[in-house]
Amino acid sequence: MTPQDYVQQKAASSGSSFYYAFLFLPPQRRLAITAFYAFCREIDDVVDEIHDPGVAQTKLNWWRNEVHQAFTAQAQHPVMQALMPWCAEFGIHEQQLQSVIEGCDMDLTQTRYLDYPALSRYCHLVAGVVGEVSAQIFGQTQSATQQYAHTLGQAFQLTNIIRDVGEDALRGRIYLPISELQQFDVKAHEILNRLDSPRFQALMQFQAERAHGLYEQAFALLPSEDWKTQKPGLMMASIYRTLLREIQARHFPVLTQRVALTPLRKMWLAWKMQALGRF
Repeated sequence: MTPQDYVQQKAASSGSSFYYAFLFLPPQRRLAITAFYAFCREIDDVVDEIHDPGVAQTKLNWWRNEVHQAFTAQAQHPVMQALMPWCAEFGIHEQQLQSVIEGCDMDLTQTRYLDYPALSRYCHLVAGVVGEVSAQIFGQTQSATQQYAHTLGQAFQLTNIIRDVGEDALRGRIYLPISELQQFDVKAHEILNRLDSPRFQALMQFQAERAHGLYEQAFALLPSEDWKTQKPGLMMASIYRTLLREIQARHFPVLTQRVALTPLRKMWLAWKMQALGRF
């Protein structure tokens, strides 16, 4: 299996909404974003699939060294072998990849966030930076597009957090800020035991409104000159925001269910943005 085959398989098998946006890119950009996405999946899988924190930490340290070696000497892992040819062309820096690792490392040592600024720092590393790199690969021409991409990445991450409350609780993690749990009088043990309540519903509506605000903020930040190049990100935004609205319409069943859109619906939303330029 070639490195290109490896990353293609990694991206396709994830079932992620991101994959549908990749399909509409020109071949070179599609190869680059697929390799970058496979890198993000590899790092994320360390945290989600390795249950021994010590082993996971060792693995993340290995990845830190692998990224450094890839930029200074030679890549060993097929993901880095597939990604490195595109780094110079699309301006991808070592520190951006190291930031993704740093963000996932937080999942090994931190299961609560005191307030939204603390959570925002985590979202910056695992999603904002990813958005920035993606925008570079998609073909941004304006510097202001970086802030759009960063904000949109954070909106995606908040949507993920809302969707995954129940699954994260099974892992002992609560990404909803402690200060906001207190604000809505929701106890941590209620979330960990996956107990719904009107208070929980109000808390989740608050989270959803914040995410919607970030989507709107991101769209306002996107320079008109880069609207066309950033269509893949806008496709993802259409899919993710539709998912968020679906979760809201179902009254946030996220403690016990994973709400998802069908592959056909994701493809339709991506095509509509590509062909018609609208959500």
